[in-house]
Amino acid sequence: GNFYARVAPYRILHQTQDSQIYWTVACGSSRKEITKHWEWLENNLLQTLSIFDSEEDITTFVKGKIHGIIAEENKNQQPQSEEDPGKFKEAELKMRKQFGMPEVEKLVNYYSCSYWKGRVPRQGWLYLTVNHLCFYSFLLGKEVTLVVQWVDVTQLEKNATLLFPECIKVSTRDSELYFSMFLNINETFKLMEQLANIAMRQLLDNEGFLEDKTLPKPRKPLKNISALKRDLDARAKNECYRATFRLPKDERLDGHTDCTLWTPFNKMHIPGQMFVSNNYICFASKAEEACHLIVPLREVTIVEKADSSSVLPSPLSISTKSKMTFLFANLKDRDFLVQRISDFLQKTPSKTPCGNGREWKESIKEPGNEVQEGAGALGPILVLPKQWEVPTASQGLLKLFRRNSEELLGPKVAKEKMKEESWNIHFFEYGRGMCMYRTAKTRELIQKGIPENLRGELWLLFSGAWNEMVTHPGYYADLVEKSMGKYNLATEEIERDLHRSMPEHPAFQNELGIAALRRVLTAYAFRNPTIGYCQAMNIVTSVLLLYCNEEEAFWLLVALCERMLPDYYNTRVVGALVDQGIFEELTRDYLPQLSEKMQELGVISTISLSWFLTLFLSVMPFESAVVIVDCFFYEGIKFILQVSLAILDANVEKLLNCCDEGEAMTVLGRYLDNVVNQQSVSPCIPHLHALLTSGEDQPLEIDIFELIKTSYEKFSSLRVDDIEQMRFKQRLKVIQSLEDTAKRSVVRAVSGDINFSMEELEELYVVFKAKHLMSCYWGSNRTAVACRDQNLPYLEQYRIDLEQFRELFASLTPWSCGLHTPVLAGRMFRLLDENRDSLINFKEFVTGMSGMYHGDLTEKLKLLYKLHLPPGECPLLPSLQHSLLAAYQECPPLAKLLLPACFVFSRNLLARCVIARPCLAEEKSTSPQDYKYYLRMWAKEKDTKKETIKDLPKMSQEQFIELCKTLYNMFSEDPVEQELYHAIATVASLLLRIGEVGKKFSNRPMKKADDCKANNTQDPVSEEESPTSEHSQNSAVERQLQVDPEDRAAGDAQAGKTQQENQTLGDGGGEGIGSPLQLLSDDEAKDDMSMSSYSMVSTGSLQCEDIADDTVLVGCEAMSSAARYGSTVDTDWSISFEQVLASMLTETALVNYFEKKVDVLQKIKDQKKVERQISSSSDYELSSVSG
Repeated sequence: GNFYARVAPYRILHQTQDSQIYWTVACGSSRKEITKHWEWLENNLLQTLSIFDSEEDITTFVKGKIHGIIAEENKNQQPQSEEDPGKFKEAELKMRKQFGMPEVEKLVNYYSCSYWKGRVPRQGWLYLTVNHLCFYSFLLGKEVTLVVQWVDVTQLEKNATLLFPECIKVSTRDSELYFSMFLNINETFKLMEQLANIAMRQLLDNEGFLEDKTLPKPRKPLKNISALKRDLDARAKNECYRATFRLPKDERLDGHTDCTLWTPFNKMHIPGQMFVSNNYICFASKAEEACHLIVPLREVTIVEKADSSSVLPSPLSISTKSKMTFLFANLKDRDFLVQRISDFLQKTPSKTPCGNGREWKESIKEPGNEVQEGAGALGPILVLPKQWEVPTASQGLLKLFRRNSEELLGPKVAKEKMKEESWNIHFFEYGRGMCMYRTAKTRELIQKGIPENLRGELWLLFSGAWNEMVTHPGYYADLVEKSMGKYNLATEEIERDLHRSMPEHPAFQNELGIAALRRVLTAYAFRNPTIGYCQAMNIVTSVLLLYCNEEEAFWLLVALCERMLPDYYNTRVVGALVDQGIFEELTRDYLPQLSEKMQELGVISTISLSWFLTLFLSVMPFESAVVIVDCFFYEGIKFILQVSLAILDANVEKLLNCCDEGEAMTVLGRYLDNVVNQQSVSPCIPHLHALLTSGEDQPLEIDIFELIKTSYEKFSSLRVDDIEQMRFKQRLKVIQSLEDTAKRSVVRAVSGDINFSMEELEELYVVFKAKHLMSCYWGSNRTAVACRDQNLPYLEQYRIDLEQFRELFASLTPWSCGLHTPVLAGRMFRLLDENRDSLINFKEFVTGMSGMYHGDLTEKLKLLYKLHLPPGECPLLPSLQHSLLAAYQECPPLAKLLLPACFVFSRNLLARCVIARPCLAEEKSTSPQDYKYYLRMWAKEKDTKKETIKDLPKMSQEQFIELCKTLYNMFSEDPVEQELYHAIATVASLLLRIGEVGKKFSNRPMKKADDCKANNTQDPVSEEESPTSEHSQNSAVERQLQVDPEDRAAGDAQAGKTQQENQTLGDGGGEGIGSPLQLLSDDEAKDDMSMSSYSMVSTGSLQCEDIADDTVLVGCEAMSSAARYGSTVDTDWSISFEQVLASMLTETALVNYFEKKVDVLQKIKDQKKVERQISSSSDYELSSVSG
């Protein structure tokens, strides 16, 4: 304590020329310590100061910077017992308030740093949340607030430029942001990468961020970090652990510790790390090549602590069923470790999994006496349904289709035997099976090519597929049974490609091979519908089937698609495009002289897809490509990139002389065709590409083993973790460019029928997509979340529900109706949602928007008119279909006649469907969407005829009053509202009279009138049009249009009651006009789809929502209360669209209102500003948002 009471011997002070005061910036007890501080200042702060104008600004900046760093240092050093300390919670609340984020938006971490605005740094705090990057600074009287969604980030870079000290650059489509002066730039950058990566995954396959509940709790209290940050760190470690040891996707790392491992093959204790997870103990040596070890706990028999000695401190020996014993030593927490291992062992199922058909100890068979012995030795792994006990269930196709050509292959067979012998010796020294010591020696043997008899076994082993197979006995057989005889898009594509898979190989020239291939591919499509089937899977799988039985081939395919080549085989081959980007980058680094030429020729994109997707199987002679597959299963993608570079390197001269892409492709094609495997014991299979060699001189043959050797000599410096890092960077680029492509193609697809400009459509698409994504991470359990299916056409991939549509409608519509807007939005949504799945896609969305923005008065009015007819006015939800049906059954005959007429407008005659099949909507959601359905839909869309004014059905009195009400609300915010009110009152009263007059000319048959009387209704039309009736019409409309805003809001709810409450119309008696209406309960009022809409078909009319409480239904001298409940509407009164249009055209104010232009881009700009601060899932008030 006393030592610190004195002034530290070394200090760094900040003082400006004219000031008497100095500020302590840093202090240290040794020269070394203070020099370290000075270096940080030199790198991060000093060169920045020259940009400030005044010394005062410099001092303010330096003070702010140093305070920020101290605060962050303190944040990191606080000891913490509980998970979320108050400090962190406080920062999270501050973040929410500052940036208007809802409760569900979680903070991951926050850092002190500077944001560069122009050439001036602003000191502040960077908040990294699950979905956003936010920055806030308030300095020298200036405030900076930034919010960027991770899904919009196109690039993240960490670099030092001349202008800035070491900084992080965040790019989006329209901006570049620079942040610097971090206390720990690497930690910050790594976290940003993880969050951006999660956002890319979300764009790719809708996987949002889920906190990992199964992560182990840390033993020691952590520094002050959030649970999410810990979660992300653990996730990154898990991924790295699983990738290193090729473990199944659900494996969770529990912990790791330094230790040594005794390696009997060279009698040494080698230093490294032991990793323990729920099902495995793994070891990796410090020296990369020395040794890797994987011990599945299912194999472990004994774990014992041996006695410590000075030579061997705290040893631990682990024995396995295959009689191998592994000796670890120098373990720090040995007791704790043994406890963890025994905990996991207790949870490990004791019975040996029944997948153990391939015995690792199996003696190697002579090639030649295959079938009987082979089948016995391999054992039938599959317990299969009787209908297909086939040879491919127990062995690879190569054993069944090997020709008797050994006499021709004498020396090759001898060479193959030598290879088998060297592997036998290797097994003897290093062990066989999962627990083999994997060393540089293993790799050397693989580079020389795996003998055919061992290929299947070693592929399963090195890929990790063996682990998944033995822990899922019977899984494949079940899948085959489930998927047999099922048809969908994937099975159709599989059928189409079956005969294109290695057609040159005898194994696939007959039904046995084809049927095996069909079963494996179909089973995989059923296991993983997001991938389903992708071209190139057939070629790879057919090769797997040559060396493995069906179940083994299936699990190898799983390892390939889900772990070793991630995202390669989805609809947009994202993974292959990502690795193509890496290949371009590597070409720049390793072959700079060729890189530019390749860009110019545009070759890389063409070659990499065919090389990577099929692991060279489609571009090289089969027996050579298979050697590449050998190395790939051991090394992973690193090897494929390495060989690709070697191939380019071998052709540098020729490629530099090429003039176009075609020529370059020919050069490479010819080279690959001549990569030969002289040692192959399989008879040579003619290669399809060999046709490229035209009649010129026979080109040089290239030995595959030489090519592999060269690739290791020249390019083996590639590191797996660097490739993972590059994959991340490329993934951002690829996914964002795919999103741009999707945007362009959607916009192009819809632009033909819609009057928005391309720019407007693109902006609308961005807003629409953002709304969909926001529901994915902020919405609770929304339908749309589950609805992004990558296999759908781009147009269908993003869809929004009613709630989201209401939010967009409110901010973008030119027809703002105050409190009535959500009602109008609901009508618009129902009108647009043609397939009634309660979701609308982008095309439907812009169709609706365009209707309000474009076209002449007639078009706009037509849309408005349609919004007040079914389906716009009738909220038909699946849950209400039954009640509609019930109501229909109870209807009087007249209403039954009217009901179908109500739906004339609905293009797919929904009512008819509802009555015929009440479960339509539910059914649709459960069965997978049949692609033929889409074809039918498209065909139908092409056939739809242009709708004319004549096609529009007439409007009932009730609907007309709703229309008037909408118009009244629409005008309430207009500068010339008084003129508009006057105009609409005139038009409305005119139309009401027209409707009355129209009734006299409609020759209604007697039958109908009798029905009305039978139903206690009275025909309200008198023979003569009396002046009072005319007066009452006008005053009624005036009254209708003068509802004050509060009443209007309440009136949005439907004011209908049940039948008992509706008084019958006797002789016109009843309550007076002024009597107050009893409104619905609050809940019902909120829900404008209230049940009463259906249960009330009382007097021959279908109910409609939102009748205002002051509504007077006009047309009869004596009004009754029933009329004002809305249950007794004059069902015979109607007007046509032409009549509405003609009346509107007489009022200039109305014409001007509908003809005026509104700029949609301005609306979008405003919408983006407000977007963050009002989130549907947040009860956050705008007023409380500062900044």
